[in-house]
Amino acid sequence: MDPMNIRKTIRAKRLGILIRDARMVAGRTLKDCARALGFSPRTLRAYEQGKQAPSLPELAALAYYLRLPIEHFWRNEVRSDDPPPVEQWPLEEMLETYNLAIAERLRKAREERGWRLQTLSQKTHIPVSRLKRYEAGTHPIPVPELEILAEALGIRISAFFEDAPGALGDWIRSQQRLQGFLNLPEDLQEFVSHPVNRPYLEIAQRLSQLPVDRLRAIAEGLLEITL
Repeated sequence: MDPMNIRKTIRAKRLGILIRDARMVAGRTLKDCARALGFSPRTLRAYEQGKQAPSLPELAALAYYLRLPIEHFWRNEVRSDDPPPVEQWPLEEMLETYNLAIAERLRKAREERGWRLQTLSQKTHIPVSRLKRYEAGTHPIPVPELEILAEALGIRISAFFEDAPGALGDWIRSQQRLQGFLNLPEDLQEFVSHPVNRPYLEIAQRLSQLPVDRLRAIAEGLLEITL
C-alpha cells in the first residue's frame, strides 16, 4: 500500500473512533443518529468503523446534530448537548451547497497555482476522474482526501469551515468564536465579559478596521501627547 493510502486509512480509522465516541457521549443510537442526518445505518456504521470516511459537509452536519464544535474531529476532546430539531433542516440542499462551496475553493486554489488536474492527481494520488467530480461539486469528498488536497494546495482545513452555508455555517462560526473567547487568558475573558468595558472593545474594533498608515498616524499623535 502506498503512503497516501496508508495515511487515508489511518485517518479514516481515527475519524471513525471520534464519530462513535461523540455519538455515545450524546446518548444517541446509531439508528437514530443515521435517521436524523439522512444517512443509512449501514453508512454511519461504516464511518464509525473507519471503512469509509464522511465528507466535510456530512461531518459538519453530524457535529451540529451532536452539538459539538467541528474541530472536535481534529482532536480527542468529546463534548455534547441536546440536539436541535434537525428533522426540519433542508438537509439535502445544505449539503449540496456546502459541497459546491468546497469544490469552488479547491478549483480556484488549483488554478491559482497554474496546475492542471493531472498535476494535482500526481501530487495526491487521487485519480483525475475523481478530481473532476470533486471540483464539479457532484461528489462528496471524504475528509481524509480533502485533507490531502488541502495540504497539496496550501489551504488550511479551517478555511473550509468559513465556506459552510446557512445554519451549519452560522453554527460552526459561532462555535469558533466561542472557542476563541475560551482560549483567552482569564483576565481578558473577565475584561471582555464586563459590560462597562464595551466602549473600549468598540474602539478596538474600529481601530482594527483602519489602514496601517492611519493607525501609524494615530500612534504618533498619541506619542507626542505623552511626551
